[in-house]
Amino acid sequence: MGTQPDSLPRPATPAGREGLAAFLAHPERAVVALDFDGTLADIVDDPEQARAHPGAVPAIAALAPRVASVVVITGRPAGVAVRYGGFAGVPGLEHLVVLGHYGAERWDAVTGTVQAAPEHPGVAAVRAELPGFLDRAGAWRGTWIEEKGRAVAVHTRRADDPQAAFDALRGPLADLAADHGLVLEPGRMVLELRPPGVDKGVALTEYVRETGARTVVYAGDDLGDLPAFTAVEKLRSDGVPGLLVCSGSDEVTEVARRADLQVPGPAGVAAFLSLLAACTDET
Repeated sequence: MGTQPDSLPRPATPAGREGLAAFLAHPERAVVALDFDGTLADIVDDPEQARAHPGAVPAIAALAPRVASVVVITGRPAGVAVRYGGFAGVPGLEHLVVLGHYGAERWDAVTGTVQAAPEHPGVAAVRAELPGFLDRAGAWRGTWIEEKGRAVAVHTRRADDPQAAFDALRGPLADLAADHGLVLEPGRMVLELRPPGVDKGVALTEYVRETGARTVVYAGDDLGDLPAFTAVEKLRSDGVPGLLVCSGSDEVTEVARRADLQVPGPAGVAAFLSLLAACTDET
């Protein structure tokens, strides 16, 4: 027998408890969907230095063979998430899927390749304008631009007052995005300009339909994860049980308020996934 279910943390909501019970009853029917930054990897000042928590990949590899599918849904390029996560070539992750750029890119472990939709022309325009835009706004000090391929992001975490810089830039960057047919996605001291019509909720809903999953577990930490939370809530209303997990932080409280269960950051997510794997181990 594996670990007993009472070793798992108890969801705070009835819907969450129903979702966990449905997962434990039939894990082979479940999709486990995971954000990357802040959920599988700790938030760091330089996003290029982000790496999956040491316990994350072993936990996913233990769980993946017991469920219908594990999918990572991220705003990063799919290939970058695969590299920073260390997902390629790991036993147990032979069928892992990574949906990058909120679903505009897809990496499948089966093929080891990335499939991508054409780039939105507004991204190139914004990429060219942003340096001058930030200079005119007097926002160069402590802010910096992250090139994300199909999106562009402005980080304020290194500013003298990160929140003040974030608040000052949010409106003007929203206008700049709109001028080029893009949308502004706020996050944890980051403002991302990206194409409309793609978000983690759309990506998750389409993936659940593709797999035919009858239960969904989603873990995230940031405002960009809220569309996925909404998607799970909609699936629950349609009869598909789901569990919403918040990778807790002090920066984004709205995610914690919407979640059924909160765990302490990526280390807590890894521990929770390990418990799920142990609870479905019938050997």
